[in-house]
Amino acid sequence: MSRIPTPVRIEDAPEASRPVLEAIQKQIGSLPNIFRLVSNSPAALNGLTALQGALGKGKLPPATRERIALAVAEANGCDYCLSAHTYTGAKFAKLDDGEILANRRGTSLDAKAAAAVEFARSLTLSRGAVPASAIETVRAAGYSDPEKSLRSSPMSR
Repeated sequence: MSRIPTPVRIEDAPEASRPVLEAIQKQIGSLPNIFRLVSNSPAALNGLTALQGALGKGKLPPATRERIALAVAEANGCDYCLSAHTYTGAKFAKLDDGEILANRRGTSLDAKAAAAVEFARSLTLSRGAVPASAIETVRAAGYSDPEKSLRSSPMSR
């Protein structure tokens, strides 16, 4: 049970948050709890969605971002994030069950994506202290420095 009141319906959210919540629900077909909770602060909700929009314009393909989000959620032990990214990975990134399982294990069935997922998992587990060899491995897989940022969506945090 949340200690912070979470609007159950869009109508329960602050008026300034409602258009953003409606757009999210229309776009993905549901309204994840993180957006309902953050909607308590229209400024925070706008900031979160702006950040997600900016990250979506990065160099990594959406499927790779979802793969990374699944690996990070598993490494962090976040059941909510695993659930959310299993849904978005399957529905929007078109990841199949085998790929999602591989991602949760910290790898991928796709060789290039595996390097990114393994790097992100290592980065998460080591709290950012990866050896130079990890950076060279992901670089050798064909990722550029902007791609090596490997930021997952805020929902995976």
